[in-house]
Amino acid sequence: MKFTKMHGIGNDYIYVNGFEETVQNPERVSEFVSDRRFGIGGDGLVLILPSDCADFRMRIFNADGSEAMMCGNATRSIGKYVYDRGLTNKTEISLETNSGIKYLQLTPGADGTIEMISVDMGKAILVPREIPVHSDLPDRFVAQPLEVNGETHTVTCVSMGNPHCVLFTEGIMDLDLEKIGPGFENHPMFPNRINTEFVEVIDRTTLNMRVWERGSGETFACGTGACATVVAAVENGFCPHDTDILVHLRGGDLLIRYASDGQVQMTGPATIVFDGEIDLTHLEKE
Repeated sequence: MKFTKMHGIGNDYIYVNGFEETVQNPERVSEFVSDRRFGIGGDGLVLILPSDCADFRMRIFNADGSEAMMCGNATRSIGKYVYDRGLTNKTEISLETNSGIKYLQLTPGADGTIEMISVDMGKAILVPREIPVHSDLPDRFVAQPLEVNGETHTVTCVSMGNPHCVLFTEGIMDLDLEKIGPGFENHPMFPNRINTEFVEVIDRTTLNMRVWERGSGETFACGTGACATVVAAVENGFCPHDTDILVHLRGGDLLIRYASDGQVQMTGPATIVFDGEIDLTHLEKE
């Protein structure tokens, strides 16, 4: 299988050109190639495929083999891949995902390759049953108590096509996410498990964030998580609508804008690390 290793500010995946390659049993392949000791190493597997309703289609699998609905960093990376590798010459493209069609604007740099990618992430979802969250609240789950491992936290839940739980606190770099992350991810309040963002407010336009992703553990970045974080920050009164908010993640920075009409825009880079080829015949024998 031929592949390309890419990352969006440290959120790294193995990308496969589905126009040229066919991946059998992508769930198992994702588990194998994501292993950082015995595989290629990454947060999961991304397939770039033809689409009947958009320019391209994305399927994304977490490191544990589960299929994800959406990933903002992978979306940006696909934008760079399809342009830089000649699959399109357009700088405005549409991408089919498991959470709907996303629209990308690609900005080439001086060398002609894509330098920055903006993604129209659609409208944030705040209604608990649509996130989903087990709650009797009808409209939104903002600044609500949640007990995890015997400790009560104040959290806000948002869906950006995948579910997020956002917790505002201090000293996020001192948190042991390996210990506390699974308690949020597998909490009975979240029937589909959940991604969890631990966020420190720096000022009205700057946030620090760490993320525990369902199925992958802590990753260096999460595009949908950064979007959910800004939505939660605005809904809690920490940041304003209609303003570019700078989100610092472990792997780099993203700019997120949450409009008054609920639309969310994400802007950031993507990087090609290397190309390679890996033998998967042993997986076929298992």
